Amino acid sequence: MDLKYTIKEQVLQFLPAKSLFRCLAVCRDWMHLILTPSFHRDQSLHCRGISGLFCQTSENRIVFIPINPKSCGVPDPSLSFFPEPVEIRASSNGVLCCQGRNGNYYLCNPVTKQLKILPKPTAFHGSEPAVVLIFELSLLDSVPEYKLICAFESSEFDGATEFEIYSSRNNSWNFPGEFCYGAKIADLGSGVHINGVVYWPVGNSRILCFDLTKDRSQFLDNNPDEPDAEADCLLGTFDGKLCKVDIKLPGYQVFVSVLVNVHANTMASDDMWETRLVLDPDHTDMPLDQLDDPKLVAVSRDILVFESENRFYSYDFEHQETKILLSPPLPAESYYVRWVLYVNSLVSF
Repeated sequence: MDLKYTIKEQVLQFLPAKSLFRCLAVCRDWMHLILTPSFHRDQSLHCRGISGLFCQTSENRIVFIPINPKSCGVPDPSLSFFPEPVEIRASSNGVLCCQGRNGNYYLCNPVTKQLKILPKPTAFHGSEPAVVLIFELSLLDSVPEYKLICAFESSEFDGATEFEIYSSRNNSWNFPGEFCYGAKIADLGSGVHINGVVYWPVGNSRILCFDLTKDRSQFLDNNPDEPDAEADCLLGTFDGKLCKVDIKLPGYQVFVSVLVNVHANTMASDDMWETRLVLDPDHTDMPLDQLDDPKLVAVSRDILVFESENRFYSYDFEHQETKILLSPPLPAESYYVRWVLYVNSLVSF
């Protein structure tokens, strides 16, 4: 009885959604627990590891590539339940953001197929906006609040980037009127949100930041550890802090650094970034030097995901092991054009 109680109260909430659906058949007690909204919230708070990637191909096909196919998955990987063809834009803690051809933004949970269309933005965001979804739950919040921040090319000022923010609290868009010069939308990489600030990498030299509390933008120096970094850097989270991952050539060494002092950026200091990991192909099971044009895709505290020639690989930091992720075969001349991280969650919004 003690083991049964421990599994029910202390283990189930840490499992990904696909595994929990299997647990529904164990007994009626487990089924009632797993189907309650409070359990959905607890599971969403505790299951935060990367479950896989939603990817979009050059012919606009959407596929899901799991890190572990046995434990993580979705019932409709192609997202065919959407009312129109969409392009994937962002993801946060189990919620996926997509954009329709007419510019509408959608939020969905691919596990439960819950779907919501957001109000039409005030501004035209173009065909390739840089979108970051902020969906963070709290034990104190009975109804989750979330935001969507979009950086897009200004139609009024050449070379300027503008921002528009959707808030679920008001179910409306806010146009802060902030203009940023010196970063083209086409150069912005995948953005991340940490502690009220959104970050986008701009090539391998700078990082564009937008402070949501002040509605102001600024640039951070990427401050690469080596002067011969050629590949664009990847941003993510590591120990609750902003981290960046760089591939250094020659040698294909991978540097994982965290932002420890943002104020050092204005003080001409070298103490802004702290290197936490250095991965060398000669001493780790990471064959970057054996792959053709490897690209960094995703990073978390546990794993690093990279891609080469339409194949995805994950590297486990703890076990120092690389594995090939199972992905559906692509037609000839097809390739992946974008991807977003996904967490297998029962969260609702």
